Amino acid sequence: MLPVSARRPALSSVLRGHAYTRVALCKTAPSRFIQPLTHLFGQDGVLLRGPHTIPAARRALDMLNGANPMGLTNGGGVGEEARRRKLNSQLGVELQHTQILQAHTILKSVVHKYADKPVLVLGGRNDDVRKVAEGYGFKHVYTTLDVLAWKPEVWPFHELTPEERASAKLVDFSQTPISAIFVFHDPRNWSLDIQVIIDVIRARGVIGGPYLDTPEPADQQPLPQDARKHDQHQAVDEHGGDKNAPIELVFCNPDLLWKSDFPQPRLGQGAFREAFQAVYKALIGKTYPYVQYGKPTTATYKFAEKVLKDRLEELQGGPVDHNPESDIAGANGAGWESVLVCTGVYDPARGPPAHMPTYVAEDVEEAVRWAIEREMGRKVD
Repeated sequence: MLPVSARRPALSSVLRGHAYTRVALCKTAPSRFIQPLTHLFGQDGVLLRGPHTIPAARRALDMLNGANPMGLTNGGGVGEEARRRKLNSQLGVELQHTQILQAHTILKSVVHKYADKPVLVLGGRNDDVRKVAEGYGFKHVYTTLDVLAWKPEVWPFHELTPEERASAKLVDFSQTPISAIFVFHDPRNWSLDIQVIIDVIRARGVIGGPYLDTPEPADQQPLPQDARKHDQHQAVDEHGGDKNAPIELVFCNPDLLWKSDFPQPRLGQGAFREAFQAVYKALIGKTYPYVQYGKPTTATYKFAEKVLKDRLEELQGGPVDHNPESDIAGANGAGWESVLVCTGVYDPARGPPAHMPTYVAEDVEEAVRWAIEREMGRKVD
């Protein structure tokens, strides 16, 4: 092996979906020519399609024998440990939970802001994402099912199932002001979730409280201006938060579409965000500010790069993806080389991709072979 100072940066290959990264040494060539080759593999449309493993995925991982996988995905909804067990079973690899970066893993970096404050989390089944958030360090985590269990009239068009009711926490939300909203994963009940988000935002965190962005009714006597200013100055909740501060809204996955085992792509969390914003704008006249994580955002790629740098001595990005809008755009924006595979959202029959990759491959096996041969060529040169 060459000394660190003589090595070229490793090539990183990223694929859309739930992810793995292989730090591999090719056994077929002299070790002095081989660099650590870093691959971040996604799941949907690259390694898996719905619950089924894409045949080329196993062959691609076999080519990276003896490697140390990393993952970057816009999927989520469960903890990294649960994802690790499932992927190990599906793909026949041995991953550690620290090698998997889901859409919401980045929230570990912002826990300190809200660890001791009540937050609302959305997405997934029952209270699965509550457990994920608590695992990250959030101490007061609530779901829209908790809200519905508290007051069914919040959204009278859905009756909690026994399983949903068993997962709900008993809490008085009139006394529990929400400080932030995190959409961890794709919501299962869009109508309920949009209604509760709007209630939280418009009432500055107090569900059931008066909407503070609405003029007071003509038959209601407003507070004197001086008293109102005084009340606002004193509006601090028991958790130390400002009751009048806008509620931070965070989405973890911008994908409008994702690839399942259904013939056509399915609506993703990005579609939910658009639906919420459309309703909010119809009510208020403007969209609501939000924070967006997930591929292709710069924040997510910087987070992934930091994790990779912790595992490698040197890194040069180079994603292999299936979604030109999120994966390739993010990789190109991060200055990485990129490979687009044709087993996911992208369909070459519909014309060139919106964002051009470094290379287009039929599947992940061809992508990995191209990355290895390209990097080996660099070493020989």
